[in-house]
This record gives sequence, C-alpha cells and structure tokens, in this order.
Amino acid sequence: MNQGSDSMKMKPLLIAYVLMAVATAIQAAERPNILLIVSDDQGYNDLGELGNGIITPALDRLSREGTRLTNFYVSWPACTPSRASLLTGRYPQRNGIYDMIRNEAPDYGHKYSPDEYAVTFERIGGMDEREVIIPAVLKPVGYKSGIYGKWDLGALKRFLPTSRGFDDFYGFVNTGIDYFTHQRYGVPCMVRNLSPTDTDKGTYCTYLFQREAVRFLGEHANKKPFFLYVPFNAPHNSSALDPTTRSSVQAPDKFKEMYPPVDAETKIATKYRYGTPATLATADARRRDYRAAVTCMDAAITEMLNMLDQKQILDDTIVIFFSDNGGSGGADNSPLRGHKGQTWEGGIRVPCIVRWPNGGVRAGAINNAFLSSLELMPSLASAAGAELPTDIALDGFDWWPTLRGETTSPRKEMFWKRRDQLGARIGKWKWVKMGDAGGLFDLETDIKEQNDLSESRPKILEMVKAHYADWLNEMEAAEPRGPFRDF
Repeated sequence: MNQGSDSMKMKPLLIAYVLMAVATAIQAAERPNILLIVSDDQGYNDLGELGNGIITPALDRLSREGTRLTNFYVSWPACTPSRASLLTGRYPQRNGIYDMIRNEAPDYGHKYSPDEYAVTFERIGGMDEREVIIPAVLKPVGYKSGIYGKWDLGALKRFLPTSRGFDDFYGFVNTGIDYFTHQRYGVPCMVRNLSPTDTDKGTYCTYLFQREAVRFLGEHANKKPFFLYVPFNAPHNSSALDPTTRSSVQAPDKFKEMYPPVDAETKIATKYRYGTPATLATADARRRDYRAAVTCMDAAITEMLNMLDQKQILDDTIVIFFSDNGGSGGADNSPLRGHKGQTWEGGIRVPCIVRWPNGGVRAGAINNAFLSSLELMPSLASAAGAELPTDIALDGFDWWPTLRGETTSPRKEMFWKRRDQLGARIGKWKWVKMGDAGGLFDLETDIKEQNDLSESRPKILEMVKAHYADWLNEMEAAEPRGPFRDF
C-alpha cells in the first residue's frame, strides 16, 4: 500500500521532469547555431564579387545569400587586440589587451632557444582571466563550442580557449606561424586543448582547420546548438625566419596555379633588417601568394557550408565572416587609405558578411550602417537567449534590428588608439593622428581620407577631439585589466 502510494506521488514529479526536459529540448532547438569565421589581414576589397580578380566563391555565396556590411570596423588595426575585442565586446583599452602579445627580436633575425623563449612575453602574456568571452556566455543555455585556428590571446594553460569557455580547441596560440611546420620563428606552436602537439607537422594549416571545423559540424549538428569559431591565419604572411618565406604568404601550389604566373618569384634586397643582401618575394609573387591563400581559405569555407547544407541546418545557423584588421602585403584595401597597423580606414574598416535568413537578415543586401566587431557579444547573446554579464561594461549592442532594416544603427561613435596612432569617428567625421600625418575627414564625401578639413572646420575638429578625450578618460577610469596596465 505504501509502495503504491509512493509510486502515485512520484508520477507527477516524473511528469514534471519529462515536461521540463521536453521544454528544454524545444528551446535548444529554437536557438540558432553560430559559425563565426575570421580571416587574418584580408583587404577591404578582397572579395571576388567586387571584381578585383580574387577568387572567393564561398564568400560570394555568403554575400548573395546574406548581407554585406560596408561600414564595419574592428577595434584595433592588428591581430591580438582586435581578437580580444570581438570575443569580449569590449574596447582593447577596457579589456586590457591594447597591444600585441608578441616578441620583437625575431623581426631582426633572432631565433630563441627553448629555455629563452619559455620566459618571453609572447609565452607568458595573456588575456586577463576575469574577462568573459562569447562561449562562456553561451554555455549556460546549452551551446557546445569549438575553436580551430589562431587563438593569439595567451599560450599558458590558464589562458587557452578550453580554460575560457570553449569545449574544444585545435590551433596555434600566437600571432603567426609557418603554414607547414606550424612553428613561429622555429618554435613549435600547435596545441590541442591544453597539450602541445606536432602530429600534423608538414600539413598546410588551412587544411587542418578545415578538417577540424567540418568534424565538429558533423559531430554536433542537430544535437545541441553550437558556436563554432574558425579564426584562420590566412592570408597573414608566414612567420618564418627565412626572409624568402617570411616575405610572402604560403599557399598550396594548386591554388597558386589558379592565378596568372609572375615574371619573377624573388628579388635581391640590398637593404633588409635581417642584414643584406636578402632574397625576398617580389611584389607580384606576394600578391599571387596572398590571393592563393585567400582562395584556399575560401575552399575551406565551402566545405563548412556544404556540411551545414548536408545536415539541413544552414538556414538555422548564423554565419558571420570578417577580417581581424585591414589588409597588408598583397592585400587590396581600395578605395580606403592605409593598411594594417594604421588608424586610416584601411587599417580598421574591414569586409564583413552576415547570413541568417531565419533571423530576418536579408539576402543579397548591402548595409551601410555604422557597425563594429564590438557588437558580436551582445548580438550573439541576444540571438541565443543568453544572459550577458551584468558586472562588466560592454561597448557594443544588439545589431539584429539594424541588419533587418528595422532601425538605424545605435553606433554614433568609435575610437582607436595604437600607441601614438589615434583615431576617432563621430557620425560622418573622422579624425586621424598618424605621427606627423592625419587630419579631419568627412567620410560621407571622402572615404579615401584625402581632403583634410582641419583648418576649414576647426569647431568640428575640436568636437571630435573632445569626444576622444572623454572616451580615453572613461577607459582609464575603468576597472584595470592586465597584461599591460600598471595596477
């Protein structure tokens, strides 16, 4: 009798658990998958559909089926701080990564010994452990997350992706590598989760990141919602000590052969920082190699899209593509002025494409709204129904109403600081300070930043500089973060 009574008491509880589980499963199914693809040093004009001769069928497809953003910025004109910002939704000056985590000595031909390298800043520096990144925000609502490619936010175990919220990681941990040896200036750099590995040494790394990303999609499609982050190192120059290799981008021959042959592969440089003379890639060879690396990356993106198609979840997946900063080397940033490392538009305005038809993002559209990578964290959290941290300040906002064409962009201003290179945009006005160069520019009529209006519009210049000073004061008053800040 008691046993039956207990059984009767358990049934409502069991039913409640079952209903809760069903509700959770339905809610998870409604959450979109996320595929975030970031290229490295890709030029603003380097999309096949823009007509400069580069071959990018996958990116062109994303543009046809999604929305291309023409007024999209990153928060810093080079790798490490830009990547920290897109994952945290915070300015580099706020999250603590406001310069590169890298060693300078190899730039001048120095090869570290293992013991020497182990205590350099490139080895021991990393993003402050208090910073919260996208996968950690998505995890409480059931997302499985993976990252395959370039991490660049710390090499020690406590800084690695699986210590920060990712479930799986395969890639390299610093700013650049040799595409085949996976070494940075002779130092092995590939890691799986928390363990160094050289298992795949000799295989072109874009192929490896493609392999891991497609595997992840195959394993997790139609199960839990997923966040897949694929930060390629293509088309960044090789980080090899040999000047011939380092002066260009490594790419497989079959992709080089897709472009016209060059007259001369190398040249002798009489002035070179490694010492003279040095054999370097010619400008034509560097341009071809750069394009080949982009096309190889594009082929990897094709495989990811094909897997999403095969699993019939492409339209349920948010696909976002952009470059971490402006192009360099063989890149084409036209019509913008400048390149990677500079606060001219060519260093900070980058190509960006968003595809999410089930989220109302229009196909074949061009969106000129003022937007940035700082918007990623709040936008992805919004799409996933995840809660944002309440104890830290974010510098972005939910961009979906803007991408759907429902509202104008809430972003009215943005600021940049790379050492003594400064930039500020307030509405259409852009102030740049690049050493002795710079000025005030009207981006609506002068996207090339050719006509300095500093003298003819002094009050506007004063206003923009005042906004910049206010922003800088806000950043300095923020709770300090390592590794650069003194606190």
